Amino acid sequence: MTSVPLDTANRPSTDEIATAVAAGNIPTLLAVLVEMTGDRRWLIDRYRPTRSRGMDDNATGGLPADVQDEIRRAVVDALEDWYDRGAPPRRPVDDELVATLMNFTAGEDVPAEFGPMMAEIVRGDLREKHLQRVPDELSTAITALVIGAGVAGMLISTQLAEAGIEHTVLEKNDEVGGSWYENHYPGAGVDTPSYLYSVSSFDHDWSTHFGKRDEVQGYLQAFADHHRVRDRIRFGTEVVSAAYDPATQHWNVHVRDRDGREHTLTSRILISAVGILNRPKLPDLRGMDTFTGPLFHSAAWPEHLDEPGALTGKRVAIVGSGASAMQIGPAIADEVGSLTVFQRSPHWIAPNDDYFAPVGDRVHWLMNNVPGYREWYRARLSWIFNDKVHPTLQIDPDWPEPTASINAVNHGHREFYLRYMRSELGDREDLIELSTPDYPPFGKRMLLDNGWFRMLRRPNVSLVPRGVREVTPTGLIDSDGTAHEFDIIVFATGFHSDRYLYPMDVVGRSGKTTVEAWGDHDAYAYLGITAPDFPNLFILTGPNTALGHGGSFISILEYQVRYVCDAIRQMIDHRLGALEVRRDVTDAYNEAVDAQHARMVWTHPAMTNWYRNADGRVVAVLPWRIVDYWSRTRRLDLSDFHTEPLTTVKA
Repeated sequence: MTSVPLDTANRPSTDEIATAVAAGNIPTLLAVLVEMTGDRRWLIDRYRPTRSRGMDDNATGGLPADVQDEIRRAVVDALEDWYDRGAPPRRPVDDELVATLMNFTAGEDVPAEFGPMMAEIVRGDLREKHLQRVPDELSTAITALVIGAGVAGMLISTQLAEAGIEHTVLEKNDEVGGSWYENHYPGAGVDTPSYLYSVSSFDHDWSTHFGKRDEVQGYLQAFADHHRVRDRIRFGTEVVSAAYDPATQHWNVHVRDRDGREHTLTSRILISAVGILNRPKLPDLRGMDTFTGPLFHSAAWPEHLDEPGALTGKRVAIVGSGASAMQIGPAIADEVGSLTVFQRSPHWIAPNDDYFAPVGDRVHWLMNNVPGYREWYRARLSWIFNDKVHPTLQIDPDWPEPTASINAVNHGHREFYLRYMRSELGDREDLIELSTPDYPPFGKRMLLDNGWFRMLRRPNVSLVPRGVREVTPTGLIDSDGTAHEFDIIVFATGFHSDRYLYPMDVVGRSGKTTVEAWGDHDAYAYLGITAPDFPNLFILTGPNTALGHGGSFISILEYQVRYVCDAIRQMIDHRLGALEVRRDVTDAYNEAVDAQHARMVWTHPAMTNWYRNADGRVVAVLPWRIVDYWSRTRRLDLSDFHTEPLTTVKA
């Protein structure tokens, strides 16, 4: 699963190198070329790529064919020379060079402030350990419990294990993977490029540019194998409650196993890695228990419906039209007798030529054998899919359009996506009308077209622009009172994304639960990671850390894990028994979060989204650019915390 070290004894021929390079991404090859040769003559207008179209990786760089060939020949020559010199390690890459090359190869302005973060990606700095070995005298004093064995739980467990910190991962399922283990509905996959939605320190030869569920789950299982994470997991164990004991500086965690047995575990540090898209949300509709066929949430897709012919000829309803619905619909439309989608609000959908495209062996060779290719390509994707769009999501108070857009650039995005929609839906004016959002682009997370528009044109597919009022024994009644008959009903209605740590009962120092401290739907935390009154509790995927403007959440998790590791390092270095963020620090941070959100597109009154709670406060997504969050989480500032010396050890 990890990259195979180059075997210089089996040096490829010039033709073999050229064949692989021919499949490379031109802007990425340019960056590799300058890094390998140190020759900046390539940084002139003749070789400068154009900016990418939307979220496309712009494989040709928009350059003429002869210029592309010139770059490829130079890369082949550089690789030949590299082999001749015995394939030495990569040259050190400084922040200035990375900033220069990112700006040049992107074909647009990439601010210099992105240089350090991009340099970290290009150098592979996140492959390093974040914690040194815990001193023997503290081996029983610094212990941890981790809740959840998804991506976040496995990342932190790996770091804790390498430092020798005693810990256990508690997982309610029977396998690692979290949401990827649970969500196996047809068409499930990522909407972030595979080479960005992956762990920095664990490489994989992705088969497609956007990984599908089975490959992603297999990747996570391989990560668990490689790091022996399962040795530290208690599967089939769900956390019911947790309470902090100030006298012992420990958390007492009440758990229930798959057989219903309950017991209590104790640790100094408690790390929640449960995520926010793991508790399905079903609507409270009359008659939910009366339907005579299969009725379920998309996250609980029945295995028997995966069997050949299980959907053939069936009348299927999908309630909802968000990301899950959009993946399920095109995946089953060819098989079912009829498909009806109940849509309360349409989504903005972006084109992407690589959505189903295979990666191929030649690109795999480049990733595994060309110094820096994988890292430069990942950095490029980090720009295109992360912060590139963020400046355009700010509300212009003088913009005259009340609902359709928020500023001039955002209006241009709207026109671009509308043109694409019309090109896909053709003469179906009825579908164009139903599919056109009445709110600004990026007001909800953008979706990538996986054949959704083409699916809507199929004769066996119907789009109902209404919600559902009631379930009947034979189907559904929509909000207009029209009855529909179905054999199968799928609720693609999202998750409890505004209920953090739900349904666990977590009690802090004062005796108050998180719900009493935050409210049931109004969670807050400093950096989304730690909260006053809850010492030694760290939340991965906490409030205001999901990504609304795009990007890979694995990147956010890696930054959070580094921050938590730095907290633990300081507890070890300073012999601290308790670490609790100050309330004034937390309040100031969250006031800034709310103020920033007030200027952003997802607080626009034209629409609702899962980012906000019922009061309109954004509790789910990050208001900052990823580079800002990266900067804030690089190190823990001990002055932001109340501390207590280590006074007790685990019995």
